[in-house]
Amino acid sequence: MKSPVGHLYLATQEAGLSALFLGPDAKQHLFSYLQKMYPESEIQANKPALKQVLGQLDEYFSGARDQFELTLAPEGTPFQKSVWGALQKIPYGHKISYGELAQRLDNPGGMRAVGAANGQNPIPIIIPCHRVIAADGSLGGYTGGLDIKRKLLDLEAQKTTPTLF
Repeated sequence: MKSPVGHLYLATQEAGLSALFLGPDAKQHLFSYLQKMYPESEIQANKPALKQVLGQLDEYFSGARDQFELTLAPEGTPFQKSVWGALQKIPYGHKISYGELAQRLDNPGGMRAVGAANGQNPIPIIIPCHRVIAADGSLGGYTGGLDIKRKLLDLEAQKTTPTLF
């Protein structure tokens, strides 16, 4: 899918959306990920299966959607899934620190583990790991690159920034 942050590469399975890759070499990273996570599966191009996902992403990028309503099926450890669940509770247009995310998970000393799980998020944008920043206000890291993270945060800030008139 073409998007304002570059090409997005997505994968779905019967259980739901399982991967979204963006940034440099996203297509190659997606295929490597799929071969690692689903070695016995057959990979097929099937845009109709992704119609709802593509439509909601288009709405998100146009500013018409601030919350996704999709069935997600990310593969991960129970801890990673708990982090990814907490990420989905960060409101559109808001940012929190890795430390605050760790606090929300009742793991105040687990900032590094939370950061690592955040970095392993297989469905960025939809599971909004871009909304987590460093405690000093800097962007921290992002799988797709800091330029894409900045664009996503700017996109969301445009819709949530109040105007005077």
